[in-house]
Amino acid sequence: MKGAAGTSTGPGRADGAPHPIRRGLGALWSLRWVAVALGIVGWFVYFPILNNFVVSTTRHDIFTGEVAQIGLDNYRRLIADPVIATALWNNTAYALLSILFQVFGAFWLAAIVEGLRSDRWRSIWRAVYFIPSAISTTVTGLLFYFIYQPGIGILDGLLTELGLEHLSRVWLGESSTAIYAIIAMSQWQGFGYSTLLFSVAIQKIPQELYDAARMDGAGSLRQVWSITMPMTREMTGMMIIVTVTGAFQVFNEVMVMTAGGPNNSSQVLGTWLFEQGFNQNDMGYAAAIGSLIFGVTMLCGVAQLWYTRHRRVLA
Repeated sequence: MKGAAGTSTGPGRADGAPHPIRRGLGALWSLRWVAVALGIVGWFVYFPILNNFVVSTTRHDIFTGEVAQIGLDNYRRLIADPVIATALWNNTAYALLSILFQVFGAFWLAAIVEGLRSDRWRSIWRAVYFIPSAISTTVTGLLFYFIYQPGIGILDGLLTELGLEHLSRVWLGESSTAIYAIIAMSQWQGFGYSTLLFSVAIQKIPQELYDAARMDGAGSLRQVWSITMPMTREMTGMMIIVTVTGAFQVFNEVMVMTAGGPNNSSQVLGTWLFEQGFNQNDMGYAAAIGSLIFGVTMLCGVAQLWYTRHRRVLA
């Protein structure tokens, strides 16, 4: 029903649009699914992070249930703990070598595979490189444990056949080589998965760009440098974040092969957290180590995202 001025007296408007109040209530009601999702994420992600920090300020006995508030003493202990310094170095070496092999190395291998003319050979090589990634980490660790066995292992046998027996050593039993032997095993397993991801990214690049580059006289290396690398920049950034985060969360590989030995030389933050929390019954200190892992991975992720966005703006 309309009044004298011709305006609607009901909840709607003359032009047929809904009333602003009704429109606002509808928008709020449509956010109910977002609220549910935020609630789930908050309960299962953010609440455990905050609770972990609370636990890190206590001395918590998981067997008796006794809890004593000690403030930031666990974080002061982190700074003075020599094993934390060793673990941080091992995680950092793990991250740097993983970036070298699983990001940049995998990119170049993917570029080579995708540059093959035969579709059949491209499919075969993708499968060949991906197979190690399908093997369980525990199985892979045990496999390389036998490969590294001194004297009877495949690695020492190969060195002997090549006349390099002087390079043979107890790979997992020496402080100077244990962590690098574990890192080598991890690169072998994860290399194919990274290669496959880069292959998918390269396949999405329009073929017309390569055709135009060839018409301009660009060779294969020039095409990779000028076309493939810029067009896969987003994938490269994502892979660096995933690789660094995974390197600071590594646990299974070290636990299966050395459990942090010898003499804690191959400890990483994850294994030292396990040792303190479950073997030494010091859950508060273990929570402090967990906070350190979270802080390092968060800073690395934010820094990489900022750098990627900054490069995108400049481009």
